[in-house]
Amino acid sequence: MSKVASDSLALPTLDDIVAAQRRIAPYVIPTPVVVRDGLACKFEFVQHTGSFKPRGAFNAALQMTREERSRGVVAVSGGNHGMGVAYVARVLEIAAVIVMPKTTPAFVIEAVTRDGGEVVLTETIAEAFARTAELTAAGRTLLHPFDDARVIAGQGTVGLEIVDDYPAVDTIVASIGGGGLLIGIAIAAKARNPAIRVIGVETKGADAMALALAAGEPVTLPAITSIARTLGAPAVSPRTLDGMRRHVDESVVIDDRDAVAAIVELQQAFGVVVEPAAACTYAALRLGHVAGKHPLLVLCGRNVRLDEVAGWRERFGV
Repeated sequence: MSKVASDSLALPTLDDIVAAQRRIAPYVIPTPVVVRDGLACKFEFVQHTGSFKPRGAFNAALQMTREERSRGVVAVSGGNHGMGVAYVARVLEIAAVIVMPKTTPAFVIEAVTRDGGEVVLTETIAEAFARTAELTAAGRTLLHPFDDARVIAGQGTVGLEIVDDYPAVDTIVASIGGGGLLIGIAIAAKARNPAIRVIGVETKGADAMALALAAGEPVTLPAITSIARTLGAPAVSPRTLDGMRRHVDESVVIDDRDAVAAIVELQQAFGVVVEPAAACTYAALRLGHVAGKHPLLVLCGRNVRLDEVAGWRERFGV
């Protein structure tokens, strides 16, 4: 791997993100910004595999050497990252192993398998990380969901598209997870317009960044209890914690119930169904956490089943 990828605190520059945009252009969809009743939303959920994840995975994989490609890649994920890596690996003809806990939804496993990924299931997420470490030690290249400057640069291309397509934007709201998407967007958008504010959103029970900010160092969650499984990074990294402090203006944590209510409201307002990790940005806006005359919400993913949404609505009385 390149030095910038292995350096635990390295973050991409605007030049890195611009280079990533050129590099991945043949492989990703420039997703639309839709404005309705004064609210702008970046429809990143129409990206390949239903989330932003292919951007970073393509940017990292396209910089691998021929020898690294021949040995294959590995990722640990029970959701969008696993699907994104499997898709990227199929397109680039790289063998991929995706390690997942057995609690992973069947539709995620099926999507990875359809794209030719080899699925390895483990009893727990801790065992998934241990198995991933073994496969990396055996020669496969780890495509990390967020702790890689090349991945962050790829996700940062979302920020370039936002500023180009909606120059009036003064506030960008995106979900956090491990922090790669949010930080990449912040670096790109603020480099183009330093006046833009960037706000990150988590849900309670998947709030590893909020705990890290409070503790001053990464904190490992004992379990992910939020329904927003695609925000379920067990811990952020020193790299993304540093990026959060340096580039993001504010972060908020909302309840799962508010995220479910936001799924319903977004469906009514825009005619789309997105996952809790995307809808939480709308919840933050409706709860008054977002100021600005021209806010934009990044709707980062749509990988949720309608029966899940129905179950959550019943559970939370939404």
